[in-house]
Amino acid sequence: MAHFMISAAHKSSGKTTVSIGLCAALANRGLKVQPFKKGPDYIDPLWLGQAAGRVCYNLDFYTMPGHEIDTLFASRIADADVGVIEGNKGLYDGLDIDGSNSNAALASALNAPVVLVLDTRGMTRGIAPLILGYQAFDTDIHIAGVVLNSVGGSRHEGKLRHVIEYYTDVQVLGAVPRNPDLQIVERHLGLMPSNEADAAQQRIDAIAGHVQNNVDMDALLQIAARASTPVVQRQQQTEIGQRLRIAYARDAAFGFYYPDDLQALSAAGAKLVPFDTLKDSRLPDVDGLFIGGGFPETSMQQLAANTGMLESIRSFIEQGGPAYAECGGLMYLARSIEWQGQIASMVGVIPADVKMHQKPQGRGYVRLCETSGHPWPSTAGGTAEVLAHEFHYSGLENIQPGLDYAYQVKRGHGIDGQNDGIIYKNLLANYSHMRNVGSNQWASRFVAHVDACKNQAND
Repeated sequence: MAHFMISAAHKSSGKTTVSIGLCAALANRGLKVQPFKKGPDYIDPLWLGQAAGRVCYNLDFYTMPGHEIDTLFASRIADADVGVIEGNKGLYDGLDIDGSNSNAALASALNAPVVLVLDTRGMTRGIAPLILGYQAFDTDIHIAGVVLNSVGGSRHEGKLRHVIEYYTDVQVLGAVPRNPDLQIVERHLGLMPSNEADAAQQRIDAIAGHVQNNVDMDALLQIAARASTPVVQRQQQTEIGQRLRIAYARDAAFGFYYPDDLQALSAAGAKLVPFDTLKDSRLPDVDGLFIGGGFPETSMQQLAANTGMLESIRSFIEQGGPAYAECGGLMYLARSIEWQGQIASMVGVIPADVKMHQKPQGRGYVRLCETSGHPWPSTAGGTAEVLAHEFHYSGLENIQPGLDYAYQVKRGHGIDGQNDGIIYKNLLANYSHMRNVGSNQWASRFVAHVDACKNQAND
């Protein structure tokens, strides 16, 4: 199946904007475009998925073994015409010195030709040794072409093309002129989520037109056609009836969910019921509650004003309703949020206050060990450790002493550098973002928890 990877020499090269434009431009041709994003990320996939018209899936070496990456990739690209994989950071950047976690490693594993997006600001002749160095560093990686980004004009473009053609054998697929009007507004977690950005589709359409007019799309498709998809053995899944109703917040304040995690919840027997924390007056009639990450601080006054929803969630949890919250969801369940000199009251079931900071309080991959107090049923064989990620500018203050925690933090920050996963009645709330993979089947465990709570309530 045709596919390629978009990478760069370093982060902030414009590869996400180019990737969004390529996904939309290819979809506008009538092609079924399947987007993927390397690493743990919620925001870029929202944009890529909206641009392509198909859900974007994350491929992450830290939380997923190689065979799970192969299986996910092959299964999602099977009915597509072309796959677009957006890397993170630079092509050779990663956790380990051997590059086992790098974009290059993913490109190699998926047999993906690489298209480098190069930020050309301030560059002319120096672009040649950059390209040559990237080619020579790992000869097993096929750098099939480059897209020159932030080009200063036709004269600048001409110099760059001449240098590349003279010194290298790499194809120049396009030159995208600098256009600040097409930049997506950045925020502390990266790009502003597409579910929140004003006129997101209009912005995507404008980016698509800009990229399409300046990139040789036919040449790009020819490169993609030379790729081969890993062959994996399809696993049969046992269908389980959706016997439980689980509400999940999906609105401008909360939108950070991995699509395969939601699919895993459904496969485990949950009927997912979306609700809006900003507009709905109360929770729907459900057996469980899931509040994922997001930016509750930007909507905190509106969240605070919706007292009906605050009371409904508070009542559900206080009465023993099973609930799970991650990061932004944890913030929402605390007593208050303080941001930009203002304080707003939140649900209040977590005895702590949230304060936003200028710098990240927790950032990157985490490694957790479950405590004996973890409220969810264990999977077969138990869970020795949990690999997850966090990225939060907020921290908890005025934490009530004596709280029970579900995790000890071995790497990362969590709540306080030592603990994560506050347990209150049948609620579990942590800063860490989980990923439902073979080694951490949190979705089925949470559904089992909801089921057990429901059965207990009916006894």
